[in-house]
Amino acid sequence: MDSVIFSFADIQAELNYKQAQTALRDIVTNLDLTPQERAGLEPAIEDLEVMLDKLERSVVQIAVFGMVGRGKSSMLNALVGEKVFETGPIHGVTRTSERVNWYYSREAVGNNNSEVLRVAFPGNGNSQVELIDTPGLDEVDGETRAALARDVAKQADLILFAIAGDMTKVEHEALSELRKAGKPMLLVFNKIDQYPEVDRMAIYEKIRDDRVRELLSPDEIVMAAASPLVAEAVRRSDGSLGVQLKPGAPQVENLKLKILEILHREGKSIVALNSMLYADEVNEQILQRKMAIRDSSANRIIWNATITKAVAIALNPVTAIDLLSGAVIDVALILTLSKLYGIPMTQQGAVSLLQKIALCMGGLSASELVATLGLSSLKSLLGLAAPVTGGVSLGAYVSVAITQAGVAGVSSYGIGQVTKAYLANGASWGPDGPKAVVSRILASLDETSILNRLKDELRAKLNRG
Repeated sequence: MDSVIFSFADIQAELNYKQAQTALRDIVTNLDLTPQERAGLEPAIEDLEVMLDKLERSVVQIAVFGMVGRGKSSMLNALVGEKVFETGPIHGVTRTSERVNWYYSREAVGNNNSEVLRVAFPGNGNSQVELIDTPGLDEVDGETRAALARDVAKQADLILFAIAGDMTKVEHEALSELRKAGKPMLLVFNKIDQYPEVDRMAIYEKIRDDRVRELLSPDEIVMAAASPLVAEAVRRSDGSLGVQLKPGAPQVENLKLKILEILHREGKSIVALNSMLYADEVNEQILQRKMAIRDSSANRIIWNATITKAVAIALNPVTAIDLLSGAVIDVALILTLSKLYGIPMTQQGAVSLLQKIALCMGGLSASELVATLGLSSLKSLLGLAAPVTGGVSLGAYVSVAITQAGVAGVSSYGIGQVTKAYLANGASWGPDGPKAVVSRILASLDETSILNRLKDELRAKLNRG
C-alpha cells in the first residue's frame, strides 16, 4: 500500500510540475505588450523567462541567509565539497548573491578528485540544485542587502538560515521576515565545534523551545560545523609541545540528509509551487503596468473623441447631422478603444455596445438628446438671424453651441469611460451587470469639472476658428 501511495504522490507531483511549466510558458509567450508597455518592464520579463528556464531544466534553488560571520559560505562549500564560495575574516566578504550548481552523486571532477553532489528528483531523472550565497543581513548598506535578500527569497525553493550560537534579536527578526516568504526553511546551528557538548545542547534546546518555537518545528533545526577547527599537538622550536588549531573535516552530513529528504519528498511540488507563486507576482506587476499605460492611453483617446464630438456639434447647425456625427464619433471611439485593449470588435458590435451603454446611462444620455434636439433648433434660428441682426445674434449662437457641445461631450466622455471599464475587464461587465457598472462610473464622474474643461477648450478652438 505504501508503495502505491508513494507512486501516486510522484505522479501527482509530476502532473503539477508539467502544469506549472505549461502555465508559465503561456504567460511568457502571451504577454501581448506594445513597445511602449514593454519599455521599463525588461527586468520583470527577464525574471519570468529565467523562472521558465528553471522549470525547463528542473533546477531547485537553495539560498542561505544569516548575519556576518555565521559561516554561510563555508557551509555551502562544505555541501559542494569544493571551495567555490569566497570566505574570509573581512566583514562582508559576500558582496552580491553567488550561485553554484550542486549535484547529488559521488563522482570525481577534474584532476584533483574533488567530489560533487548530484540530486535527482523522483521520477524525473537527474535535476540540478543551485546553491545561492547572500551577503550578511547586518552588513553596511543594509537596505540594499535586505532588498537583495527579499528578491532571492522570492525565487528560492528552500531557505537555509545560518546561526552560530544563541539567536540575537536581529537574527530573530530577520528569520521572522524570511518566514513570510512561505518557503520551506531549515535553521542551521553552525560552528557547533566551538562549544562543549553540554553548552551546545543547552543552546540548541534554548533555540528549539524558546527562540523559534512559533516559527519552526524541531525537524527544521539542524546542527553543523562547516569549517571546524581541530586542536593538534605540535612541537615548538625549543622542543616543547604546544597546541595548534587546524581546519578539520566539515560536519554537514545531517544537513545534507535533511536537504535531500526535503527534495526527495516534495522537491517537484516545491519547485512548481514556488515558480508559479513568483511568476504570478511578477506577472501581476507586468499586468498592472500594462493596464496603467493602456488606461492613460485610453483616457487620451476618450478626451480627444470628446473634444472632436463637442467641436463637431458646436459648429454644425443641423439637428439630424448633429445626431449622426455624434453617433459616428462614439462608435469610432469604441472601436479605437477595443484595438487598444486587444479585443477584436466589428462595427456592428460597437454599435450594439453603444446602444447598451446609452440605455443604461439614463439621465445623462437623455439630457444629451434634449440638448441636441432643442439647442440645435435654437442654434439654427440664431444662425439664420445673423444677417438680419447684423451679426448680433452670433454671440448668442456661440453660447448655445458651446452649451450643446458641452452636454454632448460629457455624454461621450461617460460612454468612453464605461467602454474602457468593459474592455479592461476582458469585454465583460462582471457579476454586477452593465447597469451597475455604468451607474458606478457615472457616479464617479465630475460632470461640472468635465463641462468646464470642455467649455474652455471649445471657446479656444472656436475663437481660433
